[in-house]
Formats: sequence, structure tokens, C-alpha cells
Amino acid sequence: MLAELRGLNEECGVFGVWNHPSAAQMSYYALHSLQHRGQEGSGIVVTTGDSLQARKGLGLVTEVFTAKCMEKLQGTGAIGHVRYSVGGTNGYENVQPLLFRSQTGGIAIAHNGNLTNSLELRVMLENEGSIFQTDADAEVLAHLIKRGGNTPLPERIKWALTQLEGAYAFVLLTETELYVALDPYGLRPLSLGKLGDAWVVASETCAFDLIGATYEREVYPGEFLTIKDTGLSSEFVAKKASRALCAMEYVYFSRPDSNLRGKNVHTARKKLGKALAQEHPIEADVVTGVPDSSLSAAIGYAEASGLPYELGLIKSRYVGRTFIEPSQSLREQGVKLKLSAVQGVVKGKRVIMVDDSFVRGTTSTRITRMLKEAGATEVHVLIASPPIKYPCYYGMDTLSASELVAANYDLKEMREMIGADSLRFLSVDKLQEVLGSPNSRDDHGLCLACFTGNYPIKGDDHV
Repeated sequence: MLAELRGLNEECGVFGVWNHPSAAQMSYYALHSLQHRGQEGSGIVVTTGDSLQARKGLGLVTEVFTAKCMEKLQGTGAIGHVRYSVGGTNGYENVQPLLFRSQTGGIAIAHNGNLTNSLELRVMLENEGSIFQTDADAEVLAHLIKRGGNTPLPERIKWALTQLEGAYAFVLLTETELYVALDPYGLRPLSLGKLGDAWVVASETCAFDLIGATYEREVYPGEFLTIKDTGLSSEFVAKKASRALCAMEYVYFSRPDSNLRGKNVHTARKKLGKALAQEHPIEADVVTGVPDSSLSAAIGYAEASGLPYELGLIKSRYVGRTFIEPSQSLREQGVKLKLSAVQGVVKGKRVIMVDDSFVRGTTSTRITRMLKEAGATEVHVLIASPPIKYPCYYGMDTLSASELVAANYDLKEMREMIGADSLRFLSVDKLQEVLGSPNSRDDHGLCLACFTGNYPIKGDDHV
């Protein structure tokens, strides 16, 4: 239900560390900071130098890892993963990192993204004798690596990467090395840092802050890193393309204390809110945001408009995952389990409700109704991003245009559907102005495909 209430989910978060005496513990804390990227499962694989040890399970990080099990995860290198399933089933077998053992040694793989040619590769590999145990794209990479011949492992990994299409951020761990790979477009975020003498890599820089690591730089599109006791080496396995980082990382997915492409996410969201106020000034009494990812944009809108910002909506911190899929009889009450309107703030007021995105319209409909039931005389819904009209094939769970309201209805119909007094969206031009052009020469490009239908990877079946 929580997924339905917010409307969007991003696939996963990954973390890796090398040359740290408490690698598993560092991974545990880092996964806490990445928990927003996936709540269905989590896992850590650690190397002792001679063997790989794994612990994973369904649920939140705190549910999977106990103090007792952490004591058993000893080593100086580790990778970790938090999962939200875009494709496949939410079963234990799909929880990552995936660990593979062979006569030549073990390898663990964790992945964030979505391979657009995954099905094609699976068919090819099965025809050649492979038997898959999971639905995860990480297993596709493992089978390709094994088919890379008798060349050294790094060469086999690099060859396997050249067979992939779509979005990927991989961390791979062997007994003696940590490997990191990002797709040629940099569709998913990945950053590199230092923790004393240790190297760390994470989907978001907020993980570095929690463990006390220092940000070094982003992992570059198409880059392949090898990290071992002798240090770090970098090379590119594919011709570098124009960067196309998913714009929704700024709008919704990333934590506000993370930095992407040198931009703080909270600051970027405030600027989106200010741009929204410039494009759509509304006569109202109060501005409020939908917790949590919309609060920065709402603050920005209030500052630019001169209207007071108030906590008109409060998010419950104690709704467990039990309520993700309530019974049908409770479905209409589900939003009240998660959010409540503050009557003392909105009663008798014209309210501007700022949200970060608009997907299925479910959230906006229920919150608009809630605000009016709390006494708001008007509710104006302003979205700090353009309408999502096109499905994403690179890691978001919007794989069908039929589920996207903006792809099927015009502005008036959407406004009437959610029961708002007005509905406005930020333009694509303003979004680009704030976050950067998708084809800028400073390599600060964005993927705007869900807004524009212009997919950065050409020639795919879905384009």
C-alpha cells in the first residue's frame, strides 16, 4: 500500500568497501542510509581473503541483520544491497548480493538498474545450457562472465559488460578484489569515496556521511574500477556516451542530504519549488508539502511566493510494512495510516499542496480529499516536475503507459479526477534550467524519458 500511496519506486541501492577491518559493519550502516531505495530485502557478502561469507533476507536492514549474525561476518572487503523489485518476484532467491561459487573461486554481485536486453540474454544463455535460479539481472551478468573463456576474471567481466544494454550500477566481490561498473550513460547514480585507507562506493553520498567517509568523485559513465590491496585502477569498457542520469533521482528517489553531479538534492528540490512558483503563482493562504521528498520543493515555493510554509500534512513514523498491502476493506483508510492533515493549519485556508511527482493520481486524490475534510476551502495541487507520460525501462516501476494518468488524460480531466481546485506542473524547460540540460557539454546531462519520451538508449525494442 505504501508503494501505491507514493506512486513510484526505484529498484535498489548498492554499497562496496575494500581494505577496512570492519567491512561488514560499515556495509550495515551504509545500507541503513540507503534503505529508502529498497525495503523488500537486504544482504551483505564479505571476504575473509580466502572465502566469501553471505547474509541476506527479506525485510528491512534491521530485520535481516542481528548483532549475532554480524559477528560472523568478518573480513576486510564487502558489498551490500537493499532491494525493491521492479521485475521478477519478491522472493528470497532474488535478494542480493547473489553469491556464485565455482572451482575457480567465488563471486558475489549486487546491482541497481534494469537491463533492457535481459530477456534476450536469458533466452540465449538458456539455449546454451544455463539454468537460472533467480529473476535478477545480476544473475545474467554472472552467466555471461562464466562464458568469457579462460581469460583473467577482469577481462571476462569487461567482456560481459559489453553485452549488456540498459541501466546498471554493479558492485562485484571476489575473495581478493572488488569490481565496480557503471553503464555508459550513467543512468543510475554511483559515487566513490575514501574511509581512511579504505575505498568505498555507494549509490548515494549519504552513505558516506553516515560511516564517516570522504567523497572523492562520481563513478564515470562506462567506467570499470578494480580495487584490491595494491590500490585502485580505472578503465572504460565502452565508448563514453552523453551522460543521462535519471532526473527522478533529484525529484524523488535520492535522499535530500545526498549530492548528485555536484548538486545537493535538497537544494535542487528547493530550486524546483521556486521555479514552480515562477511558472504558476497561485493566490492562497498557506503552502504545504507531502512528506518527505516534497518538503524541500514546498519550502522553495513558499520562499519564492512569499506565502507561509506550514506543516499541513504529518507523516506517521510508526506504520510498519504490515500495511503495505492492507485488505480491500482498509484500502481507502490506507492513506490515513500514513498521512494526516493538520486541521489547525488548513481549516478555513486556501492551501497549496506541493508534491514531487504525479504518476497514478492515487496519492493526490486521497490527500486532496483529506485536506478538504480537514476544512481547507481550496486545494491547489502543484507538482515540482513535469507530468510523467512515458514508461521507464531503466529501473523505475512504471513499465506500462496504461498506469500513467498523464498519458491518458488531459490537465482538466486530471484536475477533476483528483478533486483539486487547480492542478499545475513544472515545465520540462524549467526542470532542465534548474538541473542541467540533457546534452550539456559539462557532462551534466539528464534522462528525461519519462517526461518527454526521448530515450537516451537508441535502437532498443521499447523505443
